[in-house]
Amino acid sequence: MSKCSHTYPPLNVLKPVAENVWIVDGPAIRFGFSWPKLSFPTRMTIVRLSNGALFVHSPTPLTEDLRAAVENLGPVSHIIGPNRIHYWWIPEWRAAFPQAEIWLAPNIREQAGKRIDFPANEFAVETGYAWDGEIETIIAPGSYMSEVDFFHKPSRTLVLTDLIENFEPKKVGPWPLHWLYRLGGVLDPHGSMPRDMRMTYRDNKAELRRAVERMIELEPERVILAHGRWYPSDGAGELKRAFSWLL
Repeated sequence: MSKCSHTYPPLNVLKPVAENVWIVDGPAIRFGFSWPKLSFPTRMTIVRLSNGALFVHSPTPLTEDLRAAVENLGPVSHIIGPNRIHYWWIPEWRAAFPQAEIWLAPNIREQAGKRIDFPANEFAVETGYAWDGEIETIIAPGSYMSEVDFFHKPSRTLVLTDLIENFEPKKVGPWPLHWLYRLGGVLDPHGSMPRDMRMTYRDNKAELRRAVERMIELEPERVILAHGRWYPSDGAGELKRAFSWLL
């Protein structure tokens, strides 16, 4: 039997999703308590704005080939850390593209410590950004982790990070692990907001509901996730299903 692959090869290459939208599937990371640490495939999204500027969401490792491919798309202008645990590779992107503005979700500095020791902007409001005309910014504020999500209007693409995780059974390893992912509420085809993350939003349900209702109102065609199988169609339907516990 072949070894289980947690990732979505080919890795570290641009994959077109829609006009001016690409994803890059990165390596798997280990995350969680000391035991068990679960495997999380990673994913970055890149959007090219009408002026040619690139909007880079949740960067993955920057290889030389990927850097060349990205430079061929246009200038990197905005690098986004969308929640407090999605920041690790921002420093190497900043070093490669020093002209880019860095935007961080609340609490990233607290989480990252010395790894993020350079000037950066922090998300506090949902409007007033250079990308407003083409990308809507939606903030889901939480007591521990706030997530900043984005809707690309021309392609009707919603870009989430951890608000929904959707791990495919064939990629998570031996069957006992399936139960852990299922218990966490993140096993495909029933991917949703991880149950431990829901707990951190117990005092912010109204704000989370507002954010989710806005996402559904926008009627996204597709929903890109940072971890697991993303949704290429019926995006609004998937949101309603994944957040039925909240709505």
